[in-house]
Amino acid sequence: MALAEARGALSQPTGLARRWRPARWAALAGPWTVKRLALAVLVAAFVFPFLVMLTSAFKSAADIFHAPPEFLPREWTLENFRSAFSDIPVLRYFANTLLLCCVTVLGTLFSCPLVAYGLAKIRWRGQMPMLILVLATMMLPAQVTMIPIFIMWNRIGTMGGYLPLTVPAFLGTPFLIFMLRQFMAGLPDELLEAAKIDGASELRIYWSVVLPLAKPALATAAVLQFVWTWTDFLNPLIYLNDTKKFTLSIGLYNFFSEHGVDWGPLMAACVMFTLPAFVVFLFGQRYFVEGIATSGLK
Repeated sequence: MALAEARGALSQPTGLARRWRPARWAALAGPWTVKRLALAVLVAAFVFPFLVMLTSAFKSAADIFHAPPEFLPREWTLENFRSAFSDIPVLRYFANTLLLCCVTVLGTLFSCPLVAYGLAKIRWRGQMPMLILVLATMMLPAQVTMIPIFIMWNRIGTMGGYLPLTVPAFLGTPFLIFMLRQFMAGLPDELLEAAKIDGASELRIYWSVVLPLAKPALATAAVLQFVWTWTDFLNPLIYLNDTKKFTLSIGLYNFFSEHGVDWGPLMAACVMFTLPAFVVFLFGQRYFVEGIATSGLK
């Protein structure tokens, strides 16, 4: 009897064995862990090219073309950034691009929330057909309307300037209108009705009630518009013909198409081109989370 009890006591897991029994391993290898590992792999796949570009900006020409390739430079140097600033008018291109981004973001924040509010919270005849029309414009590829729009701006006489690149933002972007409309449609109608009882007009309700609650959606729209304008290559290529008005995207392309590709300064210029959009995106994510928390929306 005593021998059987001793064998039973020895068979029971104790200490570390009890802590790491198979059930614990199964819990660690659960669906959430698999999802996180998959997300980590995807993040690594997307971040790796950016890291290669970043490290290449600090490499010498010998390190860039070293075989086999090395991830980190053997000798860190800032010569590529000095060459980029001396050979390429980066500051001028940077200022032109930043100007376009600020103007288009202001135009988007002016036009899109107004249209979205009218489609979400104001009941009027033709509301749904207008929403369907806005959604239908999203189905048209940009290549379909490119030539008619180009002919229109050419006949107006605005070719070579910034008007074709900034005015459309003040007329609304269908995707951003739809996104803001969906957010505003989820706002409680009781808040708007209480403001109407207090005598507030539609514009006062829009400015004092809806816009403060829609800060997360507005921040998202601003970030998207900024990134779209910052990385836009086709539209500046079509409408700008003065090198002094070039943006970063076509400015870098134009310079290296004329002077050849020097990979060190090119990587340094690409880092300076990518970094502002990356910072704005991170700032927008932080502001979006804070806006959700402060507005009480879940």
